[in-house]
Amino acid sequence: MNVNPDILRWAIDRAGYDEIEFIERNPKVKKWIEGEKEPTVKQLEEFSRKVFLPFGYLFLQIPPKESLPIPFFRSNGTLAEKVSLNIYDTILLLQQRQEWLKGYLEDSGFEKLPFVGKFRGKFDAKAIVQSIREELDLNENWASNFQKWEDALNHLVELIEDKGIIIVFNGVFENSTRRKIPVDECRGFVLVDEIAPFMFVNNADYKSAQMFTLVHELAHIWTGQSAGFDFRKLQPADNPIEKLCDQVAAEFLVPEKEFDMQWNQNPNTKTIARYFKVSEIVIARRALDTGKWSKRNFFDFYEAYQNREFQKKANQGGGNFYATAKKRLSVTFASHVNTAVKSGQLLYRDACKLTSMKGDTFENFFSKHF
Repeated sequence: MNVNPDILRWAIDRAGYDEIEFIERNPKVKKWIEGEKEPTVKQLEEFSRKVFLPFGYLFLQIPPKESLPIPFFRSNGTLAEKVSLNIYDTILLLQQRQEWLKGYLEDSGFEKLPFVGKFRGKFDAKAIVQSIREELDLNENWASNFQKWEDALNHLVELIEDKGIIIVFNGVFENSTRRKIPVDECRGFVLVDEIAPFMFVNNADYKSAQMFTLVHELAHIWTGQSAGFDFRKLQPADNPIEKLCDQVAAEFLVPEKEFDMQWNQNPNTKTIARYFKVSEIVIARRALDTGKWSKRNFFDFYEAYQNREFQKKANQGGGNFYATAKKRLSVTFASHVNTAVKSGQLLYRDACKLTSMKGDTFENFFSKHF
């Protein structure tokens, strides 16, 4: 079949491959590009799977222009024009889920969420923190009720989802372990909507950093601004909204006045982390924010801490697929899908597509593990 060589080259680059290396591993592709031989339908189907491209795209005359649907910030101050395909496809996937959920909720009589965009155009971090606490019914020292910060994180996730915000924890595209989402390229993103806001947290990141990402994204919802970010070394991009959301996360998790008191009594990250029920890395960030540590102190601590946490994560193993699926979908989103299927408002095949599950897996998940 005749395929434009420019499309083949574009597809290889789009998937994140080096063209020369890809051709070395797939020599027949070189003949297609140089016009020496035409591929068969079966060969093109195999090629499309390798480059994660819908089959029909291969027959376009020119490569389509694909642009990021949300701003994506880099900690070095630049606004990304392109991200890796796995991140791009994940954003589009969650937009599709969001579009369905929004329509479903509107048809079911759900009202707009009053806190979405409540502080649009306002740059008062402490006022936003207070508003979030009031909405979630949390006092300043709410985390002290838990023995471990991991328990505090789980509780926070439950409260946020109870408010109608969908939280997706995933480190790959859909369920494909071959399509990983690098932490240093995407710690998370948020898709703001007045009725069905979605937050994505990179589950490949170490757990202690996920809490900071979670509250940072929550602040984005209050400011009404969709965005993605790499948040390298837990540093915000040079952007007013990013800096504001960063300040909100820091103040929400570790209030400055109380932090100063604890630090003056004993400037030990472990001790203060236990007090606030957050991780040491969040305390280290607060020490940097408040001028108690230099950037060099913080970055040295960050590197050592990151190495320990990623090693710990590597030793944990794969876990249970269905338990992981709950986090990848969000319990709230899965509940809406389940209800829609049972009420006849959503076709079974469409539900499988929305949840990225095949028939048997879908059945087992909703009948035995949900």
